[in-house]
Amino acid sequence: MPELHELSAVALRDLLRHGHVSAAEAAAHFLARIEQQNTLLGAFVTVTAEQAMADARAADSARARLPAGELPMLHGMPLAFKDLTDVAGVVTTHGSAALDHKPAPSDAPLVALLKEAGAIALGKTQVPEFGLTAYSENRIAPPSRNPHALSRSSGGSSGGSAAAVAAGLLPFAPGTDGGGSVRIPAAACGLVGLKPGRGVVPAGESAGDPARLVVAGPLARNSLDAALMMDALAGPGARPATDSDASGRPDGGYLAAVSQEPPKLRIGISLDSPWSGTFPFVPEQDALDALRVGGELLEHAGHALSDASIRYDNRYPDAFTTAWTAAVGAARISPHREALLAPLTRTFRRRAQQRSPAKLAESVAFLRQFQHDTMVQYAQWDLMLMPSLAQTPRPVGWFTGAMHGTDLWPAAQWPGDADGDYRKQCEFAPWSSMVNVCGLPAITLPVHWTGGTPGQGLPMGVQLVGPMGSETLLLQVARQLDF
Repeated sequence: MPELHELSAVALRDLLRHGHVSAAEAAAHFLARIEQQNTLLGAFVTVTAEQAMADARAADSARARLPAGELPMLHGMPLAFKDLTDVAGVVTTHGSAALDHKPAPSDAPLVALLKEAGAIALGKTQVPEFGLTAYSENRIAPPSRNPHALSRSSGGSSGGSAAAVAAGLLPFAPGTDGGGSVRIPAAACGLVGLKPGRGVVPAGESAGDPARLVVAGPLARNSLDAALMMDALAGPGARPATDSDASGRPDGGYLAAVSQEPPKLRIGISLDSPWSGTFPFVPEQDALDALRVGGELLEHAGHALSDASIRYDNRYPDAFTTAWTAAVGAARISPHREALLAPLTRTFRRRAQQRSPAKLAESVAFLRQFQHDTMVQYAQWDLMLMPSLAQTPRPVGWFTGAMHGTDLWPAAQWPGDADGDYRKQCEFAPWSSMVNVCGLPAITLPVHWTGGTPGQGLPMGVQLVGPMGSETLLLQVARQLDF
């Protein structure tokens, strides 16, 4: 029998539900994996082993009293939460040395939802400060590294969770995505990453998000595991659905629907980005190779591909940045501790505080018009196809300019080029944030490896963007392509 971390999340779920593996055995196995590997990987900031084992034993007691059909959907499944998300009794650092690190008084809605679904939380995973960046490095803990090459970043802001799933420290994990924060680390770590459409997972939304950019979604090793996580995230009471509900969840749930054959689709291929006018970029050959391979797989599956020319308003970068950084401007930070912020956070916080409420309102209004104009263009096709990233996963320290071997933490002396850092991020992931602005669902799939063979070299992915309510379709296409 394979070891537990070698099983898919769905297979582990089945073993747990039928009592072939206890929740305590599963928790202990993954906690041991974390203890063995996290020192090098930097995926976890906090490990709550004692609480996890207590929760697992409680789940086993419930399993002894209830038939399998009455167990919650994720009975006994180990997972972890980003260190931006409150877990009762556990410190939430938000990746920042400028905050007081006190235990959270209660669970965030996302945590409460997944605990109600039966999941066992093993700890908190590494994030960038306030979730602002496409890399998971900060001043409070070692950087999260890519399991496929420890010198490379695992992406951000769900970088610690993605690294943990890719390294087998977790079977799957929830992430949150406000500008690519599920899809970027999924692509960097060779995972399936799904950003649901706006409103499908209300528990993942964020206060202080005026443009409603943020949504929770799964990080998984395949489409079936992602579908299982979606059933827990979007399902009423986190129990199997019998009828379609307000979330748009399919009859019987995502997992039941994902293996159904999708219809033949018209798919538009585009390299156009709303960042190109402000930050001109040239995709690396590996990004283009991933797009070619992804297109070939889709054509082989019977879909019709054609080039798509998309026109984006050049006011987008300023409007998005204004909305994206509004929350950090409003964060409660003592003036005498602002010097502890990373250079990028400090710079964008100052600029956000200097903007008028009218400027923020104007930017949000523009983004709603951008959403309408973009969706009208996308509607010519059933799905849009583009690379997930324009570059291979970057070295740890590359964005901040802090590269000096592998000794990158404590990072007290990061260079202060916030604008250079931000530009690098936008050039690295130029096709992510506009999907959040539009509120559309999107999935990233690991179709290409720089070594030429799956598992060799670095992963590179493609992103498929669908219309509102197409989460099931995106998962079906992923499954059709053997992901």
